[in-house]
Amino acid sequence: MNQKLETVIGLEVHLQFNTRSKIFCGCANDFGKDPNTLTCPVCLGLPGTLPVLNEEALYDAIKVALALNCQVNTFIKFDRKNYYYPDLPKGYQISQYDCPIAKDGHLLVPTGKETKRIRIHRAHLEEDAGKLIHDPNSKCTLADYNRTGTPLMEIVTEPDIRSPQEAYDYLRILKLTLQYLQVSDCDMEKGSLRCDANISVRPRGETKLGTKTEIKNMNSFKAVKAGLEYEQQRHTKMWQAGEKIVQETRLWNEDKGITLGMRSKEEAHDYRYFPEPDLVPCIVENKTIEDIRKTLPEPPLEKFNRLIKDHALTEYDAQIIVQDVALADFFEQCASRYDQTKKISNWIIGPLQQEMNSRKASFTGLQLEPENFVSLILQVEDGTISNLAGKDVLAMMLDTGKRPEEIIRDKGLAQVSDDDTLIKVIDEIISANADVISQIKEGKESAMGFLIGQAMRKTQGKANPKKVGELMKRRILHE
Repeated sequence: MNQKLETVIGLEVHLQFNTRSKIFCGCANDFGKDPNTLTCPVCLGLPGTLPVLNEEALYDAIKVALALNCQVNTFIKFDRKNYYYPDLPKGYQISQYDCPIAKDGHLLVPTGKETKRIRIHRAHLEEDAGKLIHDPNSKCTLADYNRTGTPLMEIVTEPDIRSPQEAYDYLRILKLTLQYLQVSDCDMEKGSLRCDANISVRPRGETKLGTKTEIKNMNSFKAVKAGLEYEQQRHTKMWQAGEKIVQETRLWNEDKGITLGMRSKEEAHDYRYFPEPDLVPCIVENKTIEDIRKTLPEPPLEKFNRLIKDHALTEYDAQIIVQDVALADFFEQCASRYDQTKKISNWIIGPLQQEMNSRKASFTGLQLEPENFVSLILQVEDGTISNLAGKDVLAMMLDTGKRPEEIIRDKGLAQVSDDDTLIKVIDEIISANADVISQIKEGKESAMGFLIGQAMRKTQGKANPKKVGELMKRRILHE
């Protein structure tokens, strides 16, 4: 990046809510169903139909607004955004224009060693459009209107972001905040979270914004970052060459790693906004807003800092645990039962995460009780079972739902720690390995590992290796 230039970025995030029904009709709000099976005359815009606002979608929008520190507008009004495109069966989209449900908010975003305040310009409710499926074999485009009418919230930042990396950091903490609210699964592959980016460059110190381009078709945060990096370089080269930058919409081509021109950028007046005549305005009482505020979870950044302060976790451990609100709550439930929080986090980040990855499951799908998890850790710590056996027991706990004590008993996994039994085995090994014993007495204590291995084989791995080592050392060096 040219040191004389400053990059200016603003992001528009479209969030699909996971309400049971669509925003203005009773059709199921579901994903992955056969094309055009979740439609009705209302969401298809057939003559004579009237929309009705989904109360659950409205409340979810207020949750998001409050979590983003926005001013919530108590006067709720919708507008028609008019444009023709095949995925919009009505020929217009019900949205909000001059009176969004939320405005003037901010999100605190960790960027390296600092925390940056990125302002939220506005957030408004609207209905999603359908989905066009381009079939290269038949050279035709198919329309699936299942998504039409899905509750959608558009969250627009101020142009406060100064680099592609900052944009990536913002999206990461925004997604985590939204997941904590449980208003959406935020799955970009399903399209429930989508992002468009506006980028421009200007001389450093200049206050007037440069000519921007909007980037679309980015299906991951990495793609957003890569697309912005490409446009940053393209704008810089054009500025240095004295070429005119035109305002336009460009598509990100993942395969080629470039953006391609799509169309000139529309201004708001191109959409011919006017108040939606089929939906009467409504008022949300301040008491309702405050009642919703009381239901908000602890923000992820606050939880991250508290895990470090209250539970002495490292930043690395806290960063991993805080990524899943259910997992973070599970950790704290375990910590209330066992004060060795580092051991709990080690088991969560290690064996438990491995099980989640191998099963391709989220934590909520595992149905693991905190008391059982703590019991497993304690039985590894007190030597009842080995660390390796503990990992096997965890897998069996997840498979069967049984308590670790049951599995250890039924599978005969308990380690042998009885002194008399172990001494008998140790004496047999000492008698059979006189040369090794001589080496140890001469100071080569590393040879002790060979004898411990012999004891483990003789007991078929059931001996407590720590106890064997203690007894072996005492037997050889002190008796």
